[in-house]
Amino acid sequence: MTRALTDSATMLRRQLRHILRYPALTLTAAGMPIIFLVLFVYVFGGTMGAGIDVGTGDPRTAYANYLAPGIILMTVVGAAQGTAISVATDMTGGIVARFKTMAIARVSVLTGHVLGSIIQTMLAVVAVVAVALLVGFRPGAGVGGWLGVAGVLVMISFAITWLSTALGMVTDDIAAASNLPMPLIILPFLGSGFVPTASMPDALRWFAENQPFTPIIETLRGLLTGAPVGDSLTRSIAWSAVIALLGYLWAKKLYNRDPGK
Repeated sequence: MTRALTDSATMLRRQLRHILRYPALTLTAAGMPIIFLVLFVYVFGGTMGAGIDVGTGDPRTAYANYLAPGIILMTVVGAAQGTAISVATDMTGGIVARFKTMAIARVSVLTGHVLGSIIQTMLAVVAVVAVALLVGFRPGAGVGGWLGVAGVLVMISFAITWLSTALGMVTDDIAAASNLPMPLIILPFLGSGFVPTASMPDALRWFAENQPFTPIIETLRGLLTGAPVGDSLTRSIAWSAVIALLGYLWAKKLYNRDPGK
């Protein structure tokens, strides 16, 4: 266990150096959510916010408060692309083959990627929240609420990162690996991230209310506004646990496969 922790810390330092050396991946992870945030708040916010009553009196501010949790989750999901690219680059570049011949804990290579990606994701989230505050986002959360938000974000980031780690190893082509996480970015649009699910057609509403990201968005929204989260937190934990477990088992299987096959 001590060896695994030491080797994982070494691999984490390697990933942190990559983050510093290639800041474009962090900027990319934050860039697209920021574009959507500004676009929806300033172009659609006046109209869409008119139907969302949060007691602000300003439709654009009301919509910014409603939109921010979905955009924050989109940031977490969007960072999965960078993780897949990083893992695919290591897998195809020969460095992982070298690591497998060294006297290091095998789990440390993937653990370093996961922990480094979570830190990178949180940096992107901080940037997105800062821009959200600039465009009118006015959260009502106290210290406890913000700690809860941080916990939920780390939880779902851990799950999504393990899944994207597996996606980065499922193909030998870096370009293909970078595209595999893209469908995940669509899910916040098909949930309660941008509009209430009650406004959707019946079939789409059923999907939106039962897909993984809707309870996470609702949990973040409740924590940020100080509203009750109901059973959304329990469902968020359950979905995150399932995604993390499946992603971990899949990534472990792919990492341990015979390279000759």
